[in-house]
Amino acid sequence: MSRDNRKTRSLQSELKTRAETDSQDMFIEGYFAVFNRATELWPGAFEELAPGAFDETLGNDIRALINHDTTLVLGRNKSGTLELKADSHGLWGRVKINPNDSDAVNLYERVKRGDVDQCSFGFNIGAEETEWRDDGTVKWTITKVDLHEITVCTFPAYEETGVQARKAEIEQHKQRQLDQRKHQLRERLKNGITTNHAGKKD
Repeated sequence: MSRDNRKTRSLQSELKTRAETDSQDMFIEGYFAVFNRATELWPGAFEELAPGAFDETLGNDIRALINHDTTLVLGRNKSGTLELKADSHGLWGRVKINPNDSDAVNLYERVKRGDVDQCSFGFNIGAEETEWRDDGTVKWTITKVDLHEITVCTFPAYEETGVQARKAEIEQHKQRQLDQRKHQLRERLKNGITTNHAGKKD
């Protein structure tokens, strides 16, 4: 799979809201990605994140968005309004809500009521491992992520392009296997013919 294309992955999370009475600050927080949880992209094809996948990327300039909309920025790690950290469970984030931003405040209230509980993250794959299983299934384990954004969303983004790229990778693998079998068959036939000729007497 090409590592040049940006991808998104989504999950239903237990996002929480928190308000500090002293400072009046409001926060949305929770896990935006979880390790060792296999997602079935389609029957027989799985993908999961390995622990440590975010270790080299949290220094990026990362934004927190609403519904993947780059014009609706909730927070940014470079400005101190977005805090991100990876632990043994996954990628945890906390966004400080701007009380003067009506979009952010409205989202805060929707998360608080439980009306919005989906989240996603946008990234590039830095490294991954592919397990082609004997039963015909496949699992990709992403071991290194180049993170660009996290988002709180009403509905998770359905990434058809990412799924199609994975399917293309499987087709390429099948073609390589077929080519290898054809080559082995040709070699066996060639060796068999050579052996027969060598053993033939006039």
